[in-house]
Amino acid sequence: MKVKKTFRFRIYPNKKQITFIHKTIGCARFVYNYFTGKQKEKDHYWHTVNEMVQNGQLLQNNWKGEFFNKNKAIKAVRELKENYPFLKEVDSIALQKAVENVNDSYTRYYKKQNRAPRFKSKKNPVQSYTTKYVNGNIAVFDKHIKLPKLGLVRMAKSREVEGRIMNVTIRRNPAGKYFISILVETEVEPHEKTGSCVGIDVGLTDFATLSDGRVYENRFFRALEEKLEKAQVVLSRRQVGSANWQKQKRKVARLHEKIANKRKDMLDKISTEIVKNHDIIGIEDLSVKNMLKNRNLAKAISEVSWSTFRKMLEYKAVWYGKQVVTVAKNYPSSQLCSNCGHQNQDVKNLALRAWTCNMCQCHHQRDRNASNNLRKEALRITAGTAGIA
Repeated sequence: MKVKKTFRFRIYPNKKQITFIHKTIGCARFVYNYFTGKQKEKDHYWHTVNEMVQNGQLLQNNWKGEFFNKNKAIKAVRELKENYPFLKEVDSIALQKAVENVNDSYTRYYKKQNRAPRFKSKKNPVQSYTTKYVNGNIAVFDKHIKLPKLGLVRMAKSREVEGRIMNVTIRRNPAGKYFISILVETEVEPHEKTGSCVGIDVGLTDFATLSDGRVYENRFFRALEEKLEKAQVVLSRRQVGSANWQKQKRKVARLHEKIANKRKDMLDKISTEIVKNHDIIGIEDLSVKNMLKNRNLAKAISEVSWSTFRKMLEYKAVWYGKQVVTVAKNYPSSQLCSNCGHQNQDVKNLALRAWTCNMCQCHHQRDRNASNNLRKEALRITAGTAGIA
């Protein structure tokens, strides 16, 4: 099966290459903002016309809205270079990709999939640009990568890049480090079938409890958070814009990066292990956005990243021929007795971690019982699947 995968590595550009990367990022941002502004003007004009039609000041058949035209915009980049000569200095494909990003944003906006595109700011903590593979302009070697107009850039390659390169994105993070993300189309082989089904109940005390008895502990990063808190206090005492402020700001950014990397590493390892060992994975459809409204639990919930974990399970399951079954939000997985099916309303109290069923006298640990129920529901939903135990 062919899938799209991203390989991310740190790169170490020299001073000349760093200057060129910054120029390209700035020019790509300029092009993105230019065409976003043009489209906003059109949208404002047609919105005004639409109001006039509704007020009876204009006949409806006298006007027609205009969507963003990607091909016209890419051709207009050539004319833009005549008015702004600095655009000629950078990778032209990166500028075309900026136009494509505007088109993608407005396409989703017109389909009501997201809000109206906003202008990009040079003050954003992460700055990036994307360029596409054309006629061998991108190539990966042992310790270097060849990039358009940058030449060979030193790279910390931790694994082989397999597949057809489609595009690359160069990023500068808040800590001042440079990374490259290589998007490839590659062939993945499905994992061997295990004939196993598992239910997963995620929580705060334990990150995940599986119906087979496996428990993944919640690795709180409180030690790093204490360091982060102290570093932020020091940053608040520095004069904004000073050399010491810039230095301390990078220290804070590095701590944020370390916490994010540790969390992603944990989620990747757990999700990979689960997908490898089970064919059907039952997981609850949690309304994380609503749960974050609870001020007492918001920090702990955001820290464990349930949504990211679910996304990892879903795309890895697609890659390796497994199935993730999302159980409905209204399914009372914690309240049902996994032995006899009796529903205990008292379990709605989150403080109740263990309980005994009034009907069958079976004693349950809350998370383990919920995971067993999720497994049963996943099997029920996929009743046509043969060979699953």
